Amino acid sequence: MTVAAVITLPRLVSIDAFRAVIMILMIFVNDLWTLIDIPKWLDHVSADADGMGLADIVFPAFLFIVGLSVPYAIQNRRKKGDTTSKIFFHILSRSVALLVMGLFLVNAENYAESAILPKGIWTILLIGAFFLIWMAYKNPESQMVKLLKIIGILLLVILAMLYKTNRGSGLAAMGIHWWGILGLIGWAYLIASCIYLFSGGKPIIQVAAFLFFMLFSCGYFLGWLAPIEKIKDYVWIVGDGAMPALSMAGIIASITYKKLTSANKKFWLIMVLFAVGLMVFGLVTRPIWGISKIKATPSWTAICSGISVIGFLMFVYITDLKKMVTWYKYIKPAGTSTLTCYLLPYIHYALIGLLGLAQLPEIMRTGVPGLFKSLIYALIIVSITGLLEKRNIRLKI
Repeated sequence: MTVAAVITLPRLVSIDAFRAVIMILMIFVNDLWTLIDIPKWLDHVSADADGMGLADIVFPAFLFIVGLSVPYAIQNRRKKGDTTSKIFFHILSRSVALLVMGLFLVNAENYAESAILPKGIWTILLIGAFFLIWMAYKNPESQMVKLLKIIGILLLVILAMLYKTNRGSGLAAMGIHWWGILGLIGWAYLIASCIYLFSGGKPIIQVAAFLFFMLFSCGYFLGWLAPIEKIKDYVWIVGDGAMPALSMAGIIASITYKKLTSANKKFWLIMVLFAVGLMVFGLVTRPIWGISKIKATPSWTAICSGISVIGFLMFVYITDLKKMVTWYKYIKPAGTSTLTCYLLPYIHYALIGLLGLAQLPEIMRTGVPGLFKSLIYALIIVSITGLLEKRNIRLKI
């Protein structure tokens, strides 16, 4: 047994299981566009509406889980002997990877059909480049692996040069309209992880950071930050504070669990009060700015944080307290190879477009049958992820 195997802490099933379920839901809601006549409460709510559907809760829950994982990830690296600077550069490299992937994927949405490469081929090559660069290689220091990573980087550069939109072509046309899901996760992870790392994980600082980001978000929507909004295009907090606030809420829940454990009634009391407080704040302030995922309003942030806390408590109770984990093994790849699981649908949708495959019969895409179709699709993606994982084909950043 290696030293790393001895000192690495076991994975917390509740966090992995929570992450797996949220990833399945993310694939599920991302596939709703293929369906007809489904309940409106499942889908995203429009930007000008005051409310949210299931799809508007999934992404913030994932940001919350990012925060849940941070204390355990940093503790593991500490136990391996990593210094603060080494841990920081690891956090930075992971964040850059997510930002690069997010930037390319969000620009893929505006890819012109008149480009040299069809959009489907460009997308498949893009995902292939991600795997070449960030795959969990068995021997990362080998010359072959280094060569594969270089090929992946060169492929990204070529794809950027071949990129084309109605506005222009090449790298200059790849604008930062928004960072995409992965990019927003990257920024939130970078901010929350650095706060936890450089504060030594002190609970009071994590709470203060969460309150600061919530206050920043409120200040933005109340117009208090208008005098400094000129710098928004250059230096700003992602999501006007909402994204890191969600991850900091996860860190608060995580360190509370680490300190008290599920056997302590005080843990449950604190977490329930935390969740209720967040949701009450969200509902009370709703008349001021409304609930909107697109606008990332403070009410949306608070309510989603509260829902995520309750979700975490549910998985702690099921997996860590009651030891009911048999069901989890069937969806485990979604919790351990999450990035791979998230990217696989991009390949599938690209292949459908390239091959000109017809949609399933309308009866299979309408109402309840359609919902089952999207759920089965999500589970198939998880199964494929598991098969790839067994062959050591998975992303690791």
